[in-house]
Amino acid sequence: MFQIAISQTTTARWELPVELERLAAHGFHGISLWRPKVSDLGVAVTAAMLTQAGMQAVSVLWAGGFTGGDGRSFDESVADAVEAIDTAEALGAGTVVVHSGCRGGHTRSHAARLLAQALEQLAPRATAAGVALAIRPMHPAAAADCNFVTRLQEAVELVERFDDPAIRLAFDLWQWADAAETQPLLSRLARLTALVQVADRSGPPTVGGDRLPVGSGNLPLQRVVRRLLDLGYGGDFEFDPVGERVESLGYEAILAATCGVAKAWNLCPTATADGRGQGGWSRYLRQPHFAAAGSRRSQASSQTVSRG
Repeated sequence: MFQIAISQTTTARWELPVELERLAAHGFHGISLWRPKVSDLGVAVTAAMLTQAGMQAVSVLWAGGFTGGDGRSFDESVADAVEAIDTAEALGAGTVVVHSGCRGGHTRSHAARLLAQALEQLAPRATAAGVALAIRPMHPAAAADCNFVTRLQEAVELVERFDDPAIRLAFDLWQWADAAETQPLLSRLARLTALVQVADRSGPPTVGGDRLPVGSGNLPLQRVVRRLLDLGYGGDFEFDPVGERVESLGYEAILAATCGVAKAWNLCPTATADGRGQGGWSRYLRQPHFAAAGSRRSQASSQTVSRG
């Protein structure tokens, strides 16, 4: 059964022990791990903490940039992606999210060849590790210079050409929930997607736009999620709001509200006789919806959290 996860980019100012304790208190059993925070603690320590907390790592964020736009060579970016796969394997995460990177001065066709070449090299390692490489396309209005895969159909066709279970999609509803091309592609997306990323927005996507908590914007999120499930989607869900709204409400309120959304969308495991539930969702009923903001202290990496 799919997992419901909270991304560490949402709770960026919390350290991992606090994240694990608070996620468990709100009934979550899944977490999407941000590589700078894993690096701060080390893979072995992170793995031990996850095991002790009974928390499942759902995905590792992120790898990519194979076009050299971030200053690394192709070989360096591929080596970094191998490290991300190794990290995911060690932590029991099933998915590594992949960003194509910008064109990096290349023609679009050459940038696409570099991405395909990288995926061809990485797919055998991902298969051996039991990890899916999930390509994350970005809406052209939000991609700026960080991603050249800016059409959803382009990403779908790329994964279909590979026809390899190790090459999947990360379907970000913040980018695509209301896009005209989404509805005709939903049946293919349900089959090819490893991870659905969930955040809301008001207005069109923009560079650096806030990823709002579900219900704070106007995207048809529930409708798209329900349609994906009806079409047989069996991957994971990652809730990853980021921005001023998250900081103003506080992390505790975001976690409580997200539990409420998952419950309302019928994504929650059925409660057992003792009321705890396989995923602990019944605890949501005992949580305050708008508690005080969480701790702002963190020793996590200062790398900027992407909102897009």
